[in-house]
Amino acid sequence: MRVKLILPALTEATSPYWRPIKYSLFPPLGLATLAAYLPADWEADLQDEHVEPLRLDDRPDLVVIQVYITNAYRAYALAGHYRARGAYVCLGGLHVTSLPDEAAPHADSIFLGPGEETFPAFLKDWRAGRARARYASGAGRTLAGIPPIRRELIKRERYLVPNSIVVTRGCPHHCDFCYKDAFFAGGKSFYTQTVDDALAEIDRLPGRHLYFLDDHLLGHTRFAAELFDGMRGLGRLFQGAATVDSVLRDNGLLEKAAQAGLRSLFVGFETLSPVNLKASNKPQNLGRDYAAAIRRLHDLGIMVNGSFVFGLDDDRPDVFRRTVDWAVRQGITTATFHIATPYPGTALFRQMEAAGRLLHRRWNEYDTRTVVCRPGPYLTAQQLKDGYDQAYRDFYSWANIAKASLVHGPLRHQLKHLAYAGGWKKFEPLWNFAIKSRHLDAMRPLLEAILSKVRGASGPSAAAPALPPASADGFLPLPVLTR
Repeated sequence: MRVKLILPALTEATSPYWRPIKYSLFPPLGLATLAAYLPADWEADLQDEHVEPLRLDDRPDLVVIQVYITNAYRAYALAGHYRARGAYVCLGGLHVTSLPDEAAPHADSIFLGPGEETFPAFLKDWRAGRARARYASGAGRTLAGIPPIRRELIKRERYLVPNSIVVTRGCPHHCDFCYKDAFFAGGKSFYTQTVDDALAEIDRLPGRHLYFLDDHLLGHTRFAAELFDGMRGLGRLFQGAATVDSVLRDNGLLEKAAQAGLRSLFVGFETLSPVNLKASNKPQNLGRDYAAAIRRLHDLGIMVNGSFVFGLDDDRPDVFRRTVDWAVRQGITTATFHIATPYPGTALFRQMEAAGRLLHRRWNEYDTRTVVCRPGPYLTAQQLKDGYDQAYRDFYSWANIAKASLVHGPLRHQLKHLAYAGGWKKFEPLWNFAIKSRHLDAMRPLLEAILSKVRGASGPSAAAPALPPASADGFLPLPVLTR
């Protein structure tokens, strides 16, 4: 039996002229995870169109396509191609779960929600000749006992970070603009592997560097603490994502992470406006001292990748400059900016749709770089797009990279800030060359060297600095959010 698993790409990710590094960062772990459920004697082929041209002249028996919003049209076209060639085609992923009635006509079977429960059930039915048109993940979600990811199907040399890993599913929070609630509807929205299984998966990965793609690596305190205890002394360097409130908790977890090798953290600041935070159902950021969170990370030798969203209803024309200036003053190493984008299945989408603010449903443009809904009362669509573009140019100017680096005391930390921030955004031609010449793996030791030598003033084993006293309602003061 021949099975083909496909991650389709946007046109810009397959350009023969220019290949941005962001499309060659991580392999498709979701598909490799599903492949682990296939019988051992079946032939499996995993193709990621971001890093290789798709071969379309083959005749697999079963095709499984992962669909997210901006690749949906490409996914549907590929599904039609293989159905015409006699293959049984399955579609799953975020977009399929959000809009199953849109996806269903393009497939023989669709999967809604996480696949660890639905895909094995489908395989059993399909082999018996009675596969259903729709499989939905329900209440019995668990990561206990799932088979090891089929990493041999991943072409490691084509990714800068082939050692990506996911040890949890979902997130304990429920922000209005996040896809998570739709994807995990009908069952648990946040659950973890066993610590032993997570450590076993880490042990399978060569080299030093890991990237945890979990939505919230620190979201389950006991699991994360045991995981970091198990990783301590392994010589690993890793990156991940967490929330402001988890960084500020004085429970020793962040120190454990730093001792285990955490060197960079993606943090969702999202906005400097309390009005926007309340409107976005993001209470975990309200009343939290962003600056204290950043200082705590820096003191532990952990770089910060800050996430910010522009175009929320309280944003005014000066939001772009104020956000960039604030991020530079805090010494944030890298920043990821987004235009507020209402994904189908989210509360934000329902709000925008009800208010008649959606400009169109061209899903390939729902990329957080394009204005797809009418902004709030203080911004025009053109101001939003222009401000977003200018924010990236300003934050990653050499002048601001140098200015932000000076926030870090030790000279070696300043130099690493310059190397990481500058290397990420100022050397795109070099990344393009490495991708096209198939030498991206040669850049990995440089990444590891930069991460391994970043240290804060006190070193990663130092105690966390004292935090400001909490207010009567239990929140920490947040002076940086006031205008």
